[in-house]
Amino acid sequence: MANVDNILDLLETGAKAEGLRQRALASNLANMETPGYRRQDVRFEELLAKELESSGQLDLDEIDPELFEPHLTAVKSNGNDVSFEVEVGEMVKNSLRHKTYMRLMSKKYKQMELAINTTG
Repeated sequence: MANVDNILDLLETGAKAEGLRQRALASNLANMETPGYRRQDVRFEELLAKELESSGQLDLDEIDPELFEPHLTAVKSNGNDVSFEVEVGEMVKNSLRHKTYMRLMSKKYKQMELAINTTG
């Protein structure tokens, strides 16, 4: 398993990926009735898992969240595959992941502040 030197960098990368995913989900909903539009999602977790399983150091520069079209939902007669229910469900999950990243970052900063204040 790869070593993580700076957990804050990892949490920041995750939060940025969730921000990108939120924009993709909003775009999906905005284009729900656009003929031929295919829903988009963000590939991040798979990239992170692959990097964590590698034998070397975790290089966050190698983990660049990317937009992709999953092609997992049914296509309507107009060629569009956006489902309101799916998008809302994904927004809820995305919001929870983002809050988790933010809370973990907050805890790490509080730990650092505590360490600074107790040594000074």
